[in-house]
Amino acid sequence: MSKETMTVSEKLRISNEAIALKKAGDIDGYDRLMKTLPLPPYIAKVIKEKVGLEYVTNSGWNLSEVKAEFGSAWLTK
Repeated sequence: MSKETMTVSEKLRISNEAIALKKAGDIDGYDRLMKTLPLPPYIAKVIKEKVGLEYVTNSGWNLSEVKAEFGSAWLTK
């Protein structure tokens, strides 16, 4: 599974696994697994505007869809 080409089925599978971890009390595992999902570009845009670029780039989220939508340079300016 490539971070660049995650299918909806893969996203749902990961989400379900993360929810199971959360229900089992593993919040760190939940957070870690959820951050493997691509951050939606519109959410990254809002975070960048409201909190700042540094938070977006240091958050640990999978930014593959952000890079595909806005280009890599968006994450540096």
